[in-house]
Amino acid sequence: MALTISYIIIAIYSISLLLIFFYSLAQLNLLVNYLSQKRKNQTAPKFNLLDPKEIPFVTIQLPVYNEEYVMERLLENIAKIEYPKSKLEIQVLDDSTDDSVAVTAQRISELQETGLDIQHIRRTDRTGFKAGALKEGLKIAKGEFIAIFDADFMPSADWLKKTVIYFKDPEIGVVQTRWGHLNRDYSTLTKIQAFALDAHFTLEQVGRNAKGHFINFNGTAGIWRKETILDAGNWEGDTLTEDLDLSYRAQLKNWKFKYLEDVETPAELPVVISAARSQQFRWNKGGAENFRKTVWSVITAKNIPFKTKFHGVMHLLNSSMFLCVFIVAFLSIPMLYIKNMYGHLGWVFEATSFFILSTIILFICYWFTYKSVQGSSFDNFVDYIKLFFTFFSVALGFSLHNSIAVLEGHMGKRSEFVRTPKFNINNLTQSWKGNKYLAKKLSPNMVLEFALMLYFLFGMYSAVPLNDFGLFPFHFMLFLGFSFVFFKSLTARA
Repeated sequence: MALTISYIIIAIYSISLLLIFFYSLAQLNLLVNYLSQKRKNQTAPKFNLLDPKEIPFVTIQLPVYNEEYVMERLLENIAKIEYPKSKLEIQVLDDSTDDSVAVTAQRISELQETGLDIQHIRRTDRTGFKAGALKEGLKIAKGEFIAIFDADFMPSADWLKKTVIYFKDPEIGVVQTRWGHLNRDYSTLTKIQAFALDAHFTLEQVGRNAKGHFINFNGTAGIWRKETILDAGNWEGDTLTEDLDLSYRAQLKNWKFKYLEDVETPAELPVVISAARSQQFRWNKGGAENFRKTVWSVITAKNIPFKTKFHGVMHLLNSSMFLCVFIVAFLSIPMLYIKNMYGHLGWVFEATSFFILSTIILFICYWFTYKSVQGSSFDNFVDYIKLFFTFFSVALGFSLHNSIAVLEGHMGKRSEFVRTPKFNINNLTQSWKGNKYLAKKLSPNMVLEFALMLYFLFGMYSAVPLNDFGLFPFHFMLFLGFSFVFFKSLTARA
């Protein structure tokens, strides 16, 4: 019986390692695409904004919900957008239920007096959450193109001039820009979030877009052709990542996406772990929901090549990698004992040790994305090594939290769209304490995270009596990761 259970554990462990390896190979292929794209000098047809006849009408949508700390900054910044007022309207899609509504209305009234076409659009309920708000605004939007910004994003004054010009190509349905980070260096938490997002916005977005594979509109800092939204079936609120959902439906309809790595749109990263947790949960559950909703359409589509299908499936499975990582982590301690109990299974462990290559591949891929943003000096490489393993450890610490999100998404369990609280924090002297939007109660997952912290401490201890230290570094990183997530969650309360 014990041997049978051991075989089951080995099988699940090995399959999870294999899926992680396939993911790393997909990332490596995206790196090759990324590097080849960087060497190309591409041209594209563009609107001539100096010709009044070519200037298209644009609607800017600002979906907001209880954003007291950043609303004034958002409205002041968006009013600076350089674009002919006769060809621009701004919709503040305000679903707020707090005191920010009156302040927002007052500021919008003041901006209207300057001649800016800006409207305060309110709904009686939050049906569809963000997707519902965008859909409601679209009904009355005058623009041929729809730019979208979340409340913490601060586009430059010439943002529209850099993006809307690419829609002269009638096949382009979306132009997406790269996210920047206003508070990258605020803390270890913001540094690792920036690190992960930079990888997505360089390696993944460029790598996929370079070969015509599906990419996603990132929910903000991008601009849609209105016709594309309607042709793809409009916004739907049945997943927590409505941006990924509409992106795939549009690309399955043969609309092209244009990604602009050189156009940076800065925004604020969550500075407290409870906010990061809610954001991670939404993104990862939404990714799994979209896999469930869309993967069969991708696989059976007759208008896209096999390689695009492969990358599409891997893209939709991105969040599910956390589940594979958690399974590998949790089973690694039983595997340690199985190895020492059944000597005839030694070959299995030699075979699975091959999968350390997955970590090496990701280390290489992330270095190229890191140096594209931070530079490639020796000091930067040293900083990168420290940041990579810090990121790796904390990502492991988030693996339980994100795995629960993924499982809920795959099982079809519905949940409310929980916004990420904003803080309006740009420098180290500011504090998030007292933010009224912070979660006040402890997450029940924290009990399990504390237990896992002790579990991997036991894994480290087990190496001593077994005289087998092969998994000790892995268990040490897991212990550090779960300790970080648990203690930060315990102390980060308003």
